[in-house]
Amino acid sequence: DVIRPRRDSWGCCGLFINSRREDVYGFADYDFLVYLYVLSDVKQQYSHITSSKNRWEMKLLHKDIEKDNAGQVTLIPEEPEDMWHTYNLLQMGDSLRASTIRKVQTESSTGSVGSNRVRTTLTISVETIDFDTQACQLRVKGTNIQENEYVKMGAYHTIELELNRKFTLAKKVWDSVVLDRIEQACDAAQKADVAAVVMQEGLANIVLVTPAMTLLRAKVEVTIPRKRRGSCAQHDRALERFYDAVVQGILRHINFDVVKCVLVGSPGFVKEQFCNYMFQQAVRSDNKLLLENRPKFMQVHSSSGHKYSLKEILSDPTVTSRLSETKAAGEVKALEDFYKMLQHEPDRAFYGVAHVERANEAMAIDVLLISDELFRHQDIATRNRYVRLVDGVRENGGSVRIFSSLHVSGEQLNQLSGVAAVLRFPIADLSDSESGSSSDEE
Repeated sequence: DVIRPRRDSWGCCGLFINSRREDVYGFADYDFLVYLYVLSDVKQQYSHITSSKNRWEMKLLHKDIEKDNAGQVTLIPEEPEDMWHTYNLLQMGDSLRASTIRKVQTESSTGSVGSNRVRTTLTISVETIDFDTQACQLRVKGTNIQENEYVKMGAYHTIELELNRKFTLAKKVWDSVVLDRIEQACDAAQKADVAAVVMQEGLANIVLVTPAMTLLRAKVEVTIPRKRRGSCAQHDRALERFYDAVVQGILRHINFDVVKCVLVGSPGFVKEQFCNYMFQQAVRSDNKLLLENRPKFMQVHSSSGHKYSLKEILSDPTVTSRLSETKAAGEVKALEDFYKMLQHEPDRAFYGVAHVERANEAMAIDVLLISDELFRHQDIATRNRYVRLVDGVRENGGSVRIFSSLHVSGEQLNQLSGVAAVLRFPIADLSDSESGSSSDEE
């Protein structure tokens, strides 16, 4: 969403939201309702809604996995992040059974042909998986593998998985990584407990940091005129409109029943000025939601108001100590520890799958850092290679951190090939021995 303040026909400050058509369906219904309530009465209505939307988790209805690790699970996704988990569960060759809409042609007794849309339940063999990271929508294309009155066997169909509708996923092999993913998705404690407002004058990004992804929930943009000699009125009025829009975005997108901490980051004194303005207005309007949650707001420095500055905010030592219980902070700290080790003891910090595998063979890995992007590889043999690496590290007593590619820390790890490790003890001359063996092969 891009939020810009404007004056509506009643002379009060409203919001203009530039959203796509599909945003009014599914999970965005809740956001749209909150938007309507914000315009009418933020203080009472929004706090009422958030109390009813407390803690979500994906529901596991049924789990049937045999000793040979073949089997199926039935799940109900209840929030957008669950679609991301489902995306990471799906692989080519899986079978997916879910409710879907199919366009069916009908012929009347007079011979005229018409078409109508019917809801039916299909089971498809998965061939193509498409995930929209912005809208959190998941579309799965494949061929029908069970008899159906509307769809022929072998016919192609695309299922768009929906919130609050169950689906059944069957696999020939359920490995440790996908089973861990189900456990993570169904754990109510692992939800979006950190929010951030990264801002500078005229620009603010409101972000939710969940264990699985970093969600940009709103982008606020307001043109701020420069201060003129002898007159700052236009600048001050524009700044107030900007602050008002950011406050509205916070009230609309941050569920204070779940969020433990709201990070407000900016260069200079923008964060202090904004927080002072926000809480002064909260006192004047008796906004209990903001006043009761004032201790959750934490001011921190950032180099800009763009989303990429979130990485430096989460790396701040004062922030990591405050967020020590969250998974996102744990990933950031693990990556920071790896870089420190790479700088001071390079023989104890490896990256690249070949080097890391050699370290695992020596039972030397203390912490494995690996991106979930690697487990979405379409080649089954390549994916199994990474699964074996994870299992091997755990068997040898090491810990494994699977980074989300939608987190800033995951993006950074992907630049290091997606896999890295901190070792218990140094292994010297590994690169030399590998280069020597490769030269012998040549």
